[in-house]
Amino acid sequence: MKTVNEVSKLTGVSIRTLQYYDKIGLLSPSKRTEAGYRLYDDTALERLQQILLFRELEFSLDDIKSILEAPDFDRERALDQQIELLTLKLQRLEAIIELARETKIKGGKHMQFEAFDKNKIEEYTARAKKEWGNTKEYAEYEKKSCSRNKQEEVDAANELMSVFAEFGSMRNKSVKDDEVKNLVQKLQSVITKNYYNCTDNILASLGQMYSANDEFRQNIDKAGGNGTAEFVSIAITEYCK
Repeated sequence: MKTVNEVSKLTGVSIRTLQYYDKIGLLSPSKRTEAGYRLYDDTALERLQQILLFRELEFSLDDIKSILEAPDFDRERALDQQIELLTLKLQRLEAIIELARETKIKGGKHMQFEAFDKNKIEEYTARAKKEWGNTKEYAEYEKKSCSRNKQEEVDAANELMSVFAEFGSMRNKSVKDDEVKNLVQKLQSVITKNYYNCTDNILASLGQMYSANDEFRQNIDKAGGNGTAEFVSIAITEYCK
């Protein structure tokens, strides 16, 4: 058995995150001491590893929970997907390193951009998500996406980004401010209207993703200014308490 502190040091997952995973039922401790401290056995650590692997595919915490608890979950198939994805990421990183070396040797005029292409990774991730996307939220997202034309897709994305822009204008406020809480509620409503039923659990998962995922963070900060993604993440956490 390992304590939450030992698990945090072993895996690099913060104690706060492990406590949150317990709170939402994603990763419960194997047992607790008489004093109430969390303890994790090898089975719990294996589940944590699976969670972290799916996070590499950028699944929401709510989707990961649904997948791991599905009766037809195939761990071997999931690992095969993770190996493929990580291999693609490694190949892309090696290509960028090689480009940097060539640029140093040949000078700044040696310009190539193929190494930065993420299409293969994104295509594979999309296929994997589609394969595992058997949650009702994903089905609802697929249904809404298929029913919209290109302009409607743009309008939905712009509406979402406008909410993040509003968050950017409130970064100097406390996340406990009623105006900020109302904006979190607005964000939840916009996601529900345009994409899928955004429950509090899903919203909490999105909040973590907004600050942890580089692509999400960059897009949100672009809409609202530097630090907006982190502010939104903290505001959602406060709202979902």
